[in-house]
Amino acid sequence: MYQSNQNKPVNLSKVNRPRLALTLGDPAGIGSEVILKALADLAISQNCDVTVVGSKDLLIKVYEGLNATNLANPEELKVMDVPLDRDIADNIIIGRGNAASGAASFAYMESAIACTLSGKFDGIVTGPIAKSAWKLAGYNYPGQTELLAEKSGVDRFGMLFVARSPHTGWTLRTLLATTHIPLCQVADTLTPELLTRKLDLLVECLKADFGIENGRIAIAGLNPHSGEQGQLGTEEQDWLIPWLEQERQKRPNFQLDGPIPPDTMWVKPGQAWYGNASIQNPADGYLALYHDQGLIPVKLMAFDRAVNTSIGLPFVRTSPDHGTAFDIAGQGIADATSMKAAIELAAELVCQKLRVGS
Repeated sequence: MYQSNQNKPVNLSKVNRPRLALTLGDPAGIGSEVILKALADLAISQNCDVTVVGSKDLLIKVYEGLNATNLANPEELKVMDVPLDRDIADNIIIGRGNAASGAASFAYMESAIACTLSGKFDGIVTGPIAKSAWKLAGYNYPGQTELLAEKSGVDRFGMLFVARSPHTGWTLRTLLATTHIPLCQVADTLTPELLTRKLDLLVECLKADFGIENGRIAIAGLNPHSGEQGQLGTEEQDWLIPWLEQERQKRPNFQLDGPIPPDTMWVKPGQAWYGNASIQNPADGYLALYHDQGLIPVKLMAFDRAVNTSIGLPFVRTSPDHGTAFDIAGQGIADATSMKAAIELAAELVCQKLRVGS
């Protein structure tokens, strides 16, 4: 179980049960399967009030097709049935992402967002979608995060990946400064202003969502060896180091380490994750400058339990850190660990916000 504050765990039984919308994601993928597996676990379903947002007929079809004992019965779940045009519903094929499955998953998201913004839910847990299927359906978004931000009317948001080690209980928190852009655009996209916005979000999140008022944040360099005094790239010398010095002056309650060479920044988190007794004082948060710089180590350590958390939104949003897995959809072999972790974390973040706001 995740802890919103590692020193003061939230007791879910003493607050209102978090109301969570749980979207199916792309109905051609493994979303339905991992949702039914996750909600069959009473340790998950008893701590929150979950409403599945999607197509009940599709849920029942998956349930009956898998014929497994470790699945929740859709007839016993709360389901918000999102109506689909007949030509869309008839063209959804398990294992094949297409325009129909993209249109369906987009409709599920729109319904969940609208209901959450109206106050019906406290947060959203999103099943995995295929960006290519969204594009085939005519929706050109880099991902679900950007749609959530647009519908919520916010321009300060970020993708934070959270995972709790099953070996030590230590929590890894990694924020991406840039997300779904080509690698060749990263250096031009990164600016002091962008990094300040991301660092603001991370500090606010550590305080509000995890109860960390005084902590350490590790910030990666961009180039190999963080530029090695300008020999391997000049971004660090030109603006990243001066920017970091200014941020240290502004944030006396947080220790800002960096810019740390990207190839060594993940050594301490790896040791903290796997239980090296000699590791001392790992950071409370890690700021990676681009997608793979942050997500390769996250997925290496925590592929089956990392949770994508959107920060900066007016509500909690989490998602399992895996894709649609069309290649194994309908086979009954999908692992629901990350979906369970996403539901658990969403419930605890809602409770933390309720406690802070009370």
